[in-house]
Amino acid sequence: MAHPAAVPVLTIDGPSGSGKGTISRLVAERLGWRLLDSGALYRAVGYAAGEEGIDLSDAEAVTRCARTVKIRFQPSADGGETRVLVNGHDATDELRTETAGAAASAIAVIPSVREALVDLQHAFRKAPGLVADGRDMGTVIFPDAAHKFFLTASAAERAKRRYKQLKDKGLSVTLATLQREIEARDERDASRPVAPLKPAEGAVVIDTTGMPIDEVVAKVFAVVRP
Repeated sequence: MAHPAAVPVLTIDGPSGSGKGTISRLVAERLGWRLLDSGALYRAVGYAAGEEGIDLSDAEAVTRCARTVKIRFQPSADGGETRVLVNGHDATDELRTETAGAAASAIAVIPSVREALVDLQHAFRKAPGLVADGRDMGTVIFPDAAHKFFLTASAAERAKRRYKQLKDKGLSVTLATLQREIEARDERDASRPVAPLKPAEGAVVIDTTGMPIDEVVAKVFAVVRP
């Protein structure tokens, strides 16, 4: 069995709506590697805490929840999006809501919660390789990753993408509210004292504004397989 440190890692960081989830999934599929959606872990902890009636500002209780929650990623039967099981319950749809996103962002500033999730994230590093998608994958969780990418896009473009995603799921949202939420979250994520959102040193930055998905994937592979 390969020692975890010998297993190659490719990190894709960036703000919400930059396309990193879709790109990470496609890159992992093409490489035949495992996929870690770290944002889903934070959303899952926020969701589990909510189910237990925990106040998200109670750092101790949320940390306890982060240490005991059981999270599993399961490929969907029809090849669609990966299902996320939280304590045995398929919470995929609940985790995609803005409420879950806000909860994830709120608990991500608690150092002891981040600490509890570090080991969990490292556990995904298994052969043949791992594509890790998040906000601090290249800077904090896998600083030794062979390839690091940082995706970005204008707030207006990212709000449009989220709007379309949520509308397709039948959720009622307004574009203006989404853009405000995205900008507030960017501000919070970039200015937090613990693992702020920023490109890792040496990361390849790709602005995906107005760029088709296959073009972004091609840019990644131009670096990974020159």
